[in-house]
Amino acid sequence: MLLQLQFLPLILIPLLSVFFFFNSNSRVPKSYPLVGSFFALLANRDRLLPWLTGIIQDLPSNTFVLRQSFATGHVTSGNAAVVQLILMTNFNNYGKGEDSRRTVYDLLGEGIFNVDGESWKFQRQIAMQEFNTKSLRKFVETVVHTEVSQRLIPTLTSAAEHGTVLDFQDILQRFTFDNICNIAFGFDPAYLLPSLPQTKLYLAFENGIKCSSERGNTLFPGVWKIKKLLNIGSEKRLKIAISEMRGFAMTIIKEKKQELREKESLDSVDLLSRLLNSGHLDENFVIDFVISFILAGRDTSSAALTWFFWVLSKNPKIESEILKEIEEKSEGPVYDEVKDMVYTHASLCESMRLYPPVALDAKEAVNDDLLPDGTVVKKGMKVSYFPYAMGRLEKLWGSDWAEFKPERWLQKEEENSKSSWRFVGRDSYTYPVFQAGPRICLGKEMAFLQMKSVVAGVLRRFKVVPAFEQGVQEPEYDSFLSKMKGGFPVKIEERERHHLHYEN
Repeated sequence: MLLQLQFLPLILIPLLSVFFFFNSNSRVPKSYPLVGSFFALLANRDRLLPWLTGIIQDLPSNTFVLRQSFATGHVTSGNAAVVQLILMTNFNNYGKGEDSRRTVYDLLGEGIFNVDGESWKFQRQIAMQEFNTKSLRKFVETVVHTEVSQRLIPTLTSAAEHGTVLDFQDILQRFTFDNICNIAFGFDPAYLLPSLPQTKLYLAFENGIKCSSERGNTLFPGVWKIKKLLNIGSEKRLKIAISEMRGFAMTIIKEKKQELREKESLDSVDLLSRLLNSGHLDENFVIDFVISFILAGRDTSSAALTWFFWVLSKNPKIESEILKEIEEKSEGPVYDEVKDMVYTHASLCESMRLYPPVALDAKEAVNDDLLPDGTVVKKGMKVSYFPYAMGRLEKLWGSDWAEFKPERWLQKEEENSKSSWRFVGRDSYTYPVFQAGPRICLGKEMAFLQMKSVVAGVLRRFKVVPAFEQGVQEPEYDSFLSKMKGGFPVKIEERERHHLHYEN
């Protein structure tokens, strides 16, 4: 019976096309009694983001309601005024929602990204202390510099010498994994090594994220719940992966507790030390906290960098401009210089406009509400804001929105007969890549510093050349994880004009 359910979509699509015509263009799909627009979702499940984006682009309000079978309507919006309402103005009315919490609960538990209210406030307060200027300077000048110079550069040098094809997305995930563990927990997993070790733990994190994303993507939530009950298939793999992840988190916590007992005062206080010293010693709570921060630190920046290097490979003139800026800076890990890489910063913003680390984020209404465009929201309805579509709206970015154009974030300034760029940001409701309002991403500046350090370290020495199979025009954007489906195969070419060592 379960096997039949898994193959149900393959059976239904051709059969239902006889009775229902669901055009894959951008018009809002029709809603039918009982089933709503379920079959339109089914027909477009493999191109969900382009389909929904097309609908958003065609509507003057950039907002629509999708009816799903027996469920209440789901509002999806690319309207900046709607984003401001749900993330800021009426923040308390839009929470995680029980369905969303339940879907990722096995992975995130009561961690900061899966809770609202007092628990969220407490965890955020602890985390805020990690993102001051002193911590950020240490992050750039010690943690990131060490990872770039002693691990990333040697790995890429080896690949260049041997002509190896690397999965650059995997390399960047290893890099960010090491970084977040070092800065937040004072623990070095050493995953980015030239040998690229495939440890049980590394695979556990991959499987945990993949299986949880399958839950979120399914049109048949009952299937994963039955599989979990029977402990089979992807749910069995998820259970094994989470056991490995929680065991790893527990090891970090035990070592940190021992360190705190042995030393009256630590030379540097990390995020985990602050949490343990706060009096929160509930084991499961601390484990959830650790896993949540590892996943956030590992996946968002690595996804953003993966798409950045791909976009850059298609825009050699912009790559040349970034190289000019890099070569004006010293090779040492100077915090102020990394922070002042304006053109690179603009290029990263532009890449994330088109390929945001979070494509779509859903909230759930606590009470009835009325959106600025007139859409009625009933208690319990899902309301999603849609960064992926918003980056493709002409009214927000102009008729050239499809172009990769860092200059849209920059303004030319003249001083003492010299011209320079000044970064001109957008408000967080027009560009909600890092969320907005009370839940705006605390690690935004840290993420930019990390990404700019990687860009400078890599491009100064190497050219990253995509090595997709013949016929692949554009890699596929994973709608749930924002990664490249199938990875990012590249060849690394050393720049002839630069053979210097990275300064240690």
